[in-house]
Amino acid sequence: MLAHRHAGLAKGTVLSAEDIDQVRRSGLAHLPVAIPEPGDIAEDEAASGLAAILASDTVTADPARHGRVNLRAAGDGVVRISRDSIDAVNAIAEPITLGALADWQRVRRGDIVATVKIIPFFVASDLVAEAARAAAPLHVAPFASTDVLLIQTRLAETAEKMLLKTAKVTQARVESLGGHMREAARPAHDVVALADMLKTAHADLILIAGASATSDRRDVIPAALEAAGGRVERLGMPVDPGNLLLLGSMDGRPVIGLPGCARSPKRNGFDMVLERIFAGLAVTAEDIARMGIGGVLAEVERPDPREAAPDRAVRTVGALILAAGRSTRMGTNKLIAPLAEGTVVGKTVAAAQSADLPLLVVTGHEAESTRAALPADITYVHADAYADGMGASLAAGIRALPPEWDAVIIMLGDMPLVEPELLRSMIAAARDSSTIVTPVRDGRRGNPVLWGRDHFAALAGIEGDFGGKTLLAQRQEHIADVEAPSDAIFLDCDTPEALERVRKIAAGKGTDPAKDAPS
Repeated sequence: MLAHRHAGLAKGTVLSAEDIDQVRRSGLAHLPVAIPEPGDIAEDEAASGLAAILASDTVTADPARHGRVNLRAAGDGVVRISRDSIDAVNAIAEPITLGALADWQRVRRGDIVATVKIIPFFVASDLVAEAARAAAPLHVAPFASTDVLLIQTRLAETAEKMLLKTAKVTQARVESLGGHMREAARPAHDVVALADMLKTAHADLILIAGASATSDRRDVIPAALEAAGGRVERLGMPVDPGNLLLLGSMDGRPVIGLPGCARSPKRNGFDMVLERIFAGLAVTAEDIARMGIGGVLAEVERPDPREAAPDRAVRTVGALILAAGRSTRMGTNKLIAPLAEGTVVGKTVAAAQSADLPLLVVTGHEAESTRAALPADITYVHADAYADGMGASLAAGIRALPPEWDAVIIMLGDMPLVEPELLRSMIAAARDSSTIVTPVRDGRRGNPVLWGRDHFAALAGIEGDFGGKTLLAQRQEHIADVEAPSDAIFLDCDTPEALERVRKIAAGKGTDPAKDAPS
């Protein structure tokens, strides 16, 4: 028997005799509950059972919580997901939902690949069994170490600076996938010179960056590949930027003629092909022909980008501090709990102020107490639907952002150890309005997160209790990571034990905060 939110009991609580006594002592005559019918199973059991079918050796399942199980990539790679299978599960019954990334997306270890959510507290076991039969395991094709040879042709007028930049950008791409790149001598941009080099080239993958763009199959790169005994599989792809990519092969090894846009760190069609090759997935002419859907790529800057266009540059960054939650795990308002001659939320606000960020604080539960703990000049917005979860509070805050803000750092009010220097580093990494900046420590992402204006509309539409996590998983190509100076990006004050841990660290008594960070 599960209780709805009432009498101080959290929604979804499995009632014990002690809970019922508490309800009676509170003077309540009625308590709304959900009672399973014969053949029903509880939400967490149903979600876990379906997730067990979806998990594989490359996709792991989190423990179930509130009828939800997140499935995560066990390593870096390219996700492989059958849309037909996902659709089949979702067609069975509305209480059972399964959301997943699109096929072929690049993921990092720990990224959410799919989410199972059971809507009601209980669901019929026969529906769960039917969904399990329709489900298919999810997979991430892992990146494998690959030996790459880069050949750059040159003309008399070719600038050395351009050649060096191309090598640097390409090496960064290759190494981000776990590969190793060597650069060959730079032959003249003519058929004979390039063909002679290709005949002696040895690598798992050969990349050719031409001194001029390839216009047709009679041009230098395709003609030289064929003269060396190779084969042109396809010239051109329905992806922009990336239209002029050449896919070929020689002695069973892939050869790629780089499009001109590959000299930039921006994502382009070359990345889509390179990721599949590193993941051990064959890429054919037919595969490239099917890349048209999703082939118009956003203007996304990488961590080493060109200058942002003036109309998309990030000039003003503000901090949106979420301080609306009900502190259900703490039992009292954690935000106003004492911390180092102040309060938890006060220290969070102070960090943002030290980084010279304009502030907007979202209040909800015990709003008056929260405001009393902060300076008088703070600007607030109240989230009327704060009880619906973090998503509602986040959406209320996003809708209230000043129009001059080009980006916002979303900070959690109960994470008071985040350093001002980290916030400044995140601001410096925000190159244009499409950038998302996440702090990373030991390969793990934490909070806060900076979002460019391009993402505000999507953030304003978030529901539930998961903040921007789902959106972040969907927009990996926009992310720039910055290294965090400490484990503060993982440390919150959700429970009395967590608060005490934070107090010790703030007082300089936490000798090894890394051990205190949640796994």
